[in-house]
Amino acid sequence: MKLSQFEFTLPEDLLAEFPSEHRDEAKLMVVNRKDGTIEHKMFKDVINYFNEKDVMVFNNTKVFPARLYGNKEKTGAKIEVFLLRELNPETRLWDVLVDPARKIRIGNKLYFGEDESLVAEVIDNTTNRGRTLRFLYDGSYQDFRNKLTELGQTPLPKYIKRDVVPEDAERYQTIYAKKEGAVAAPTAGLHFSKHLLKRLEIKGIDFAEVTLHIGLGTFNPVEVEDLSKHKMDSEEIMIDSEATSIINNAKSEKRRICAVGTTVMRTLESAVSSNQRLNEYNGWTNKFIFPPHDFSIANCMITNFHMPKSTLLMMISAFAGHDLMEKAYKEAIKEKYKFYSYGDAMLIL
Repeated sequence: MKLSQFEFTLPEDLLAEFPSEHRDEAKLMVVNRKDGTIEHKMFKDVINYFNEKDVMVFNNTKVFPARLYGNKEKTGAKIEVFLLRELNPETRLWDVLVDPARKIRIGNKLYFGEDESLVAEVIDNTTNRGRTLRFLYDGSYQDFRNKLTELGQTPLPKYIKRDVVPEDAERYQTIYAKKEGAVAAPTAGLHFSKHLLKRLEIKGIDFAEVTLHIGLGTFNPVEVEDLSKHKMDSEEIMIDSEATSIINNAKSEKRRICAVGTTVMRTLESAVSSNQRLNEYNGWTNKFIFPPHDFSIANCMITNFHMPKSTLLMMISAFAGHDLMEKAYKEAIKEKYKFYSYGDAMLIL
């Protein structure tokens, strides 16, 4: 398939700047692959599509406040620093993006906080906007991480034009987030409330957790017409023995296995054995899923509505079928579903 097949016009008023007041009261579109039907529900109705011993697989990554604002030494110029990944905890080395990048050179020092209690030195250029920073901080590693949390902001996607509000720190985090390391939330999971999870548990739905630490690459649009030439950024994933046991048992019993989000689907598809079972895994994935693709583990998924030309939209096309995906998106625009991080949801059966 070609990039041009994933282009559509999204009205600006359908970009969700704020979430639903209650997590589980976003709109839910239910898309049935078998008969091509589309239903309109509320997210909390998702419980009606699952039976005892079906499995929901969650990504338990936790977003950290990755956006820092500092000042350049001497000139005092304001610099935005986006923390991408920690390279070495002991030497406090981080890969970051800086903006404006042209002002930031190797050897420059950046100061953070009104009291300038955190300092970083630029030690390498990695890409156009990428730099490697060494943070200089007197204190234990835990104190240093606490300082990053104190000074950092919730890294809302750039398309959200409003200022970050205090509520975002909690709301842009799934309620089951545990393992810190993502610079963006696994947004399909934002729709689950504690009450809904409890209801699912009472109904006998099994839960499995995997981890994919989402990087900024998730927002990169595809820019090559030939999809096979697109390179995905690598992201760290972890699948433990408890998750593989729950998921493989459900597969053996032909239960419904639901990937909650594209990040879960990528994680599962990155660790499949030759006999179509899920393996334990601790490492990195740069898997790019686009049509045609045979899915091995999950047989249904929950996802948000994604941007044109995004890798996420391509995965949905591969899973739902391109024609059905197009039909669902046309319907979503007509019915004024909200798109992207704080938007509404889709259940594909």
